[in-house]
Amino acid sequence: MNRHFHSLLSLLVLLMVPLAEPAAVEPGKVTGGQMSQHPDWFKESFLDITEDVAEAAQAGKHVILFMHLNGCPYCYRMTEENFKNAPYTDFIKENFDVIAVNIKGDREIAFDENTSVPEKELAGILKVRYTPTVIFLSTENKPVLRLNGYRSVEAFGHALHFVADKAYETTTLSSYIENRSKAARYSLRAHPMLKETDDLSTLGEGPVALLVEDARCDACDALHDGHLKNPEILSVLENFTFVRIDAGSEAPLKDMQGNATTPRSFAEAAGLTYRPGIILYDGGKEIGRIDGMLYSYHFQEMLRYVGERHYKTYPNSFYDYLGVRTAEILKTGKDVDLSR
Repeated sequence: MNRHFHSLLSLLVLLMVPLAEPAAVEPGKVTGGQMSQHPDWFKESFLDITEDVAEAAQAGKHVILFMHLNGCPYCYRMTEENFKNAPYTDFIKENFDVIAVNIKGDREIAFDENTSVPEKELAGILKVRYTPTVIFLSTENKPVLRLNGYRSVEAFGHALHFVADKAYETTTLSSYIENRSKAARYSLRAHPMLKETDDLSTLGEGPVALLVEDARCDACDALHDGHLKNPEILSVLENFTFVRIDAGSEAPLKDMQGNATTPRSFAEAAGLTYRPGIILYDGGKEIGRIDGMLYSYHFQEMLRYVGERHYKTYPNSFYDYLGVRTAEILKTGKDVDLSR
């Protein structure tokens, strides 16, 4: 009896001793953000864009709106490589007035006679979804070219000449580049997950990732050697039917609705100016696109947003999803590198 009593007493004592609290997980950190210092030759605008355009036109120039975000690694890279230290920096100064607009900023901008809003509201009106977004304005204050995201030095150079030559009045950027750069530099590469098709309407109702490449692509090799060899990205890509078209081809193609077209016409109609571009579909409808260079974290999460259908929970913006996703990762103690 005493033995049982002492055993019971020992058990009660153990139950009364508070269990040790699990060690708190140190939250992760967001790294890779970089602050840009814009060159001093960017225009010190009073943010009356109609007036800025008129002044530029008198000098034989176009206006560039450089839509940026503090801490954005892509904005930093484009500022350093494409504005400050590019082989065509003097050409920009001679042919363009560049106005920086912070898409989260509060400065009032008079965009035209009917629109005077803070910077962040103008970003919404102009449907800026990437930073940087570069918008070229005509002498009539109308957008004539829009570049979503970072562009290589060479690709941005083509865009600058396209606008300075007013080629937008008669042709498209991709056709202009093709005529300006005759030599092919890229041969479409095989990938075990890629499928070739001439009928996009047969790909079913599930997620589809449509890769658009062409022979003058200056970043396609980097995509294949980088993201398309990354196991984490390939794991997310398994949610998709992954197909490719050659935007330089005039071969017959049926689009998602079964309409007859060609890969070249399809890419032009889609307004896809970046190579390699990726259009993401679900249920036959475009949900998002990768229309600029992305580092692996944003690239992977954009695929996840569509492939795992997070867009249904966060229908207004990929960035609504990304904020929640980033917070979840940081909570586990992992870091998020924006520039990897």
